[in-house]
Amino acid sequence: MVYVLAALCLKGVELVGLENFVAIALAFFIVTVSPGPANIAVATVSMNSGRRHGLLFGLGLSVGLGFWGVVAATGMGAILQSTTTLLTTLKVVGGLYLLWLAVQSGRSAMRRTDNVTSPHDQGRWFWRGLILNLSNPKAVVAWMAALSMGLGEESNASIVVGATLICIVLGFMNYAGYALAFSLSGFMAGYRRLRRWIDGVVAGLFVVAGISLIRSAFSR
Repeated sequence: MVYVLAALCLKGVELVGLENFVAIALAFFIVTVSPGPANIAVATVSMNSGRRHGLLFGLGLSVGLGFWGVVAATGMGAILQSTTTLLTTLKVVGGLYLLWLAVQSGRSAMRRTDNVTSPHDQGRWFWRGLILNLSNPKAVVAWMAALSMGLGEESNASIVVGATLICIVLGFMNYAGYALAFSLSGFMAGYRRLRRWIDGVVAGLFVVAGISLIRSAFSR
């Protein structure tokens, strides 16, 4: 399977040229690394719970990101954008989930003792990351914008698959990079000292992101 995917990528490079894939990768990289709910969340999880949980959370985010990539690459993104009821529902659900995350961060900020992850929570990081990115339909817009940078009417299935795989790998590397960086001992120690302030700021950012997503659901 790996060899087949690699062959598709190489075939796509030959057909459209390396510069097209570089343009797609650069556009997607800029969008992916910019501070947003997903990156803020994986950084906070890594500082609070360590590298393993941060990587699991990042893996969930990557799978969710990949899902929206498949939606965009198969043309379903345009259909989703034109389906007002479905898109509105997804945005409202995503906004409510971000507000729920804000409440959780706010509760953590109000606790005087450090948060201790229970054994029952350890297996949920992947699913939490997955739900976070699945609940953000705006991701499909980023995908469509990135893919449009290097794809044209002559692009065939192998080119689209190759470009999508490149972006999925970049997404995983981004989340893994955040998890590895913010799980370093210095960041974790700093988080323990400033936990209440950091969680309070994160809660505020999630509130802004959640309200923005819900407002966009009803804007025309």
